[in-house]
Amino acid sequence: MQTLSPQGYRQSGTQGAARSGMGPKLVMTGWAMSGLVILFLLAASVAPKLFGAAVATETLRSLGWDPRHTLLIGLIELACVILYAIPRTSVLGAIVTTGLLGGAIATQFRVDSPLFSHTLFGLYLGFLLWGGLWLRSPALRAIFPVGGPARASMDAPGSNEGRDHG
Repeated sequence: MQTLSPQGYRQSGTQGAARSGMGPKLVMTGWAMSGLVILFLLAASVAPKLFGAAVATETLRSLGWDPRHTLLIGLIELACVILYAIPRTSVLGAIVTTGLLGGAIATQFRVDSPLFSHTLFGLYLGFLLWGGLWLRSPALRAIFPVGGPARASMDAPGSNEGRDHG
C-alpha cells in the first residue's frame, strides 16, 4: 500500500511509517482501532437494521424515529463504513461517519438519554474513528500534527532542537 509523506513523496508499508515519524507498531495500532470501529458499526448498528431485527426497529421507535426508515438508515451507515474501510476513501468516510455520529448524539440528547453512556457514545466512537485514521495516515498527521509545528520540527530527522547537548 502506498501513501504520501508530509512532503508529498510516495511511501509504502512500514517503510513509509518509519519515514513519517510513526513506528510500525503505532500504524498497526491505528489499523486495529479502525478495525474495531468498523466491526462495531457493522455488528451492532448496520446488521440489525439491514436484517430488520426487532431491537433495531424498537430502538429507533423509542428515539422518535419511524421504524419504516430502519433499512434506509442501515444502508446509509453501511455506505459510511465502506467509505471509511477503503484506504483511498477513508478520510471521506470518516467525515460522513462523523456527521452520522453527530446525528446520533443529537437524537440521544433530544430524548434526554443518559449523558455519559448514551449521548456521548457517538463522541467516543468518533475519537476512536479519527484516532485510528490519524495513526495510520501520514497525510492526515501532516495536516493535524499533534503538538503543533514546533513539535514537528523537533521530531524531524537531523534536528537537534529540544535535545540535551550536555
